[in-house]
Amino acid sequence: MGSALVRSALGADSPLVVDVGYGSSPVTTVELATRLRSVRSGVRVLGLELDPERVDAAAAAADPPHLAFRRGGFELAGTRPVLVRAFNVLRQYAEDEVSAAWTTMLDRLAPGGLLVEGTCDELGRRCCWVTLSAAGPRLFTLACRPADLTRPSDLAERLPKSLIHRNVPGEPVHALFAALDRCWASAAPYSTFGPRARWAETARLLADDGWPVRDTRKRWRLGELTLDWSAITPAPP
Repeated sequence: MGSALVRSALGADSPLVVDVGYGSSPVTTVELATRLRSVRSGVRVLGLELDPERVDAAAAAADPPHLAFRRGGFELAGTRPVLVRAFNVLRQYAEDEVSAAWTTMLDRLAPGGLLVEGTCDELGRRCCWVTLSAAGPRLFTLACRPADLTRPSDLAERLPKSLIHRNVPGEPVHALFAALDRCWASAAPYSTFGPRARWAETARLLADDGWPVRDTRKRWRLGELTLDWSAITPAPP
C-alpha cells in the first residue's frame, strides 16, 4: 500500500479505516482489522456493502467498536476515514467510470487520508493496486507469491480497471511489464536462492534500469514492488 504513507495516515487519533465492497464474506475485512490492530491498537475498521443481506450476515464477525459493518458504497456511508481499501470493486465498472468513483471516495477522506484501489485473485496471491491521496494517484504496487509466477507479466490479468485495458504497446504499463520480464530473465541465476530472491533481484535490476522503484530489498522479498504512479500514467487518448 505504500507502507510509509499508510503508517502516516494511521497516526491520526482513533483512525478509521473503511473496506469498500468486501463481498459475500467479510473475511478480508476481519483480516484487515486484525493486521492493522497489530500495528495500531486504536484503529477502527468499517466494512461496507450495498447488499443488506451481506451486511446482516457479517454482523456475527463484528467486534464493536473496533470492527463494524454497514450498508454503503463509494460515499463511504458518511464517514471520514483516514484509509479506504476498495479491492475487486471497480473491475465491474467501465473504465471511464473509474475517475468519478475515485473522486467520490477521495472527497470523503479525512485530511491526509489515502485510498488504495485495486484487484487481486481469489487467494490474494496476485494483486495490483493504486495508492491515491487527495491530489490523485501517487503509487502503483504489484504484489505476488513469486513461486506462483512464470514471469512478472502474469500479474497483468490483475491490473486495476484504470490500467487493465492499457496493457498494449505504446502504453507505459505495457513497457513496465516488458522491462520486468527482461529483468526476471536476467535474475534467473538467483532462483538458486528461491523465488523471493529472484523477485528481489528483479526489482533491483528494474531500479538500475531507471524505473522509479520504491522501498528496499527487505520489502521486495515479500513479493512487492512499488513505483511512482508517474512512471505508468496512461497515455492520453
